[in-house]
Amino acid sequence: MGSDGLLFSERFPRSSKYHPEWVMAHASGGANALWLTEWLTSSLNLRPGMRVLDLGCGRASSSIFLHREFGVQVWATDLWFSATENIQRIRDAGVEDGVFPLHADARSLPFAGEFFDAIVCIDAYPYFGTDDLYLNYLVHFVKPGGILGIAGAGLVTEFEDQVPAHLRQIWTQDLWCLHSASWWRRHWGKTGLVDIQGADTMPDGWQVWLEWQRTVSPDNAEEISALEEDRGQYLGYVGLVAGRRHGVELEDYCWPDTLRSAPVDYTKKPLLRTEGS
Repeated sequence: MGSDGLLFSERFPRSSKYHPEWVMAHASGGANALWLTEWLTSSLNLRPGMRVLDLGCGRASSSIFLHREFGVQVWATDLWFSATENIQRIRDAGVEDGVFPLHADARSLPFAGEFFDAIVCIDAYPYFGTDDLYLNYLVHFVKPGGILGIAGAGLVTEFEDQVPAHLRQIWTQDLWCLHSASWWRRHWGKTGLVDIQGADTMPDGWQVWLEWQRTVSPDNAEEISALEEDRGQYLGYVGLVAGRRHGVELEDYCWPDTLRSAPVDYTKKPLLRTEGS
């Protein structure tokens, strides 16, 4: 197949404008970041000039896409990939004035409270977001009424008991963070911090997943075989969109400024009863 048809999809018209060699060279995980970003943003009301956190941006292709397609300012933040390397990609794409790379841990973000209009996370959120306390931490960084959206690999339905036999060949311990859209709806909704605007499974997402693997990792026989056998019974792409509620109190113990400013007032005390007598 020539490059004209490679990774071209009428389903993802925005993504199909980008050269397949560029898309593949900037891959940082097991999914096409542009396809997932385009799917997620169809449910987001992004407007030019908005400040957006692209959390776990990998090699920043999703960040570049967001700025080019919607005119938003993007803080491309990742722990595993170099901000110095990402700035080279950003410059080459001609978007240095609107995409700003940072190296940071998702649990220790260097931003002011309520700085962002929107936070998106493409194929990375399950690695840290299953923690029951994490959403309370993250929503500090988005304005009341601001949007949070995630999209990535997940489950169409939760396993009832153990891993299905046809998935055991690929199921490593890190994959236990994958969940269904309904699981994520409950996980965020129970906090009362956000209003859930949508929790969806991508239609035929397993086929999108399979097409990507066949293109970028044709030698990944085990994953391709598992997807072909599963046929969307369990594996797919999921997305969740929510808005931060107005007037909701956030717990200070999850807020980094509070942790950093805690007073240090150590006073030596006797270790054992006998020392104080």
